[in-house]
Amino acid sequence: MAALAEAMRNGIWFERPKFEEAEYKYQEYLVDAKKEGSVSQQIAQARQKIQNSLKDSSSSVAGEAEVEALRKQVEDMAKENELLRRMVTEMTQKFDKLDGRLSALESQGDGAPSKPVPVTVEEETDDDDDVDLFGSSDEEEDAEAERIRAERLAAYAAKKSKKAAVIAKSSILLDVKPWDDETDMGELETAVRSIEADGLKWGGSQLVKVAFGIQKLQINCVVEDDKVGTDFLEEEITKFEDFVQSVDIAAFNKI
Repeated sequence: MAALAEAMRNGIWFERPKFEEAEYKYQEYLVDAKKEGSVSQQIAQARQKIQNSLKDSSSSVAGEAEVEALRKQVEDMAKENELLRRMVTEMTQKFDKLDGRLSALESQGDGAPSKPVPVTVEEETDDDDDVDLFGSSDEEEDAEAERIRAERLAAYAAKKSKKAAVIAKSSILLDVKPWDDETDMGELETAVRSIEADGLKWGGSQLVKVAFGIQKLQINCVVEDDKVGTDFLEEEITKFEDFVQSVDIAAFNKI
């Protein structure tokens, strides 16, 4: 203890290591604070770069959208221009056709003899003279026009009478079904063909299998529409009750 007291009196600093350690820690703190400041600056710079890049990308996207809109507008204008060109071409062709027709009509009008234009002659007469000098000529013209009209009507009637009248005909395919498989289909067909009428002509026929050994008669006929109808055929065929169960129209075609 005496040595320690002597050292203190002589001014010896026994706490120096603690102070040096404290100063060292303080310097480390300052260094760390500087480092943190540089990192925050780097983060801020990074954020600024990100924002700048986002702005650049948005501006580039906006530019691309504007270019796309302009391109679409140009395409629409090109389509409209093509449509207008087609319309002008069609209108030009129509006008050319119309001009040709007018020219043809004018040429025909030039070559055809012109009809005489009736001239009305008015003459001043005295109050005492009421005689119509042109009355007889008007009557003759009316008679001549009536004669020409009658001749034309007679010629038209004669021409029309020479034309053969068109007769409307139809081709009908009938399905005639028997009662069972024991029905004699030959007798059934003979009975059907025995039906006769003005405007009816029977054609080909065949037997078609239905089921369980039953066959139906398919027979064709040609009829004049004004004389023979389907109702008449059905009524006449179903009169053969011993053979026929039903009659159907399988096909109906105009000739």
